[in-house]
Amino acid sequence: MNDLDLTLMRLHGKGYNCSQILLLLALEMTGRENPDLVRAVGGLGNGLGGCGELCGVLTSAACLISYYAGKGADDETAHDRLPLMITELVEWFGTQACAGCAGMRCADILGEGSAGRPDPTRCGGLIASAWSKSLELLQESGIDPTLPPGEHHDW
Repeated sequence: MNDLDLTLMRLHGKGYNCSQILLLLALEMTGRENPDLVRAVGGLGNGLGGCGELCGVLTSAACLISYYAGKGADDETAHDRLPLMITELVEWFGTQACAGCAGMRCADILGEGSAGRPDPTRCGGLIASAWSKSLELLQESGIDPTLPPGEHHDW
């Protein structure tokens, strides 16, 4: 078990869902706290609030990328590669992270019988993979995810 796995277990043990965990990883990496952001992305978890719809790992990974590359203030502009990064994320998620699944909905990934309950092993693996892929996409676009958003908007 590596450090990321331990962090995922720690955050899950505190009651955070998949979507919240991804953004908490970014906040911890940059030394920030933002309870409002964590609360907001909570609605994406477990397939849009436990409905079994589009996987919260995918939707929150898109939010994670936008957290770094999106427009956040009047004097900022979004990174020109933001749409491409999200497109690449969605394509990767569908073809690699969810390979063998019926689709990208939680119900497709976990099975209709999951009753909206996440599977710690399957979901934890998806979170770890989406975290790594998101960091890769950001770095390929010249964004250092260890720096807080707004501190490197030179695009």
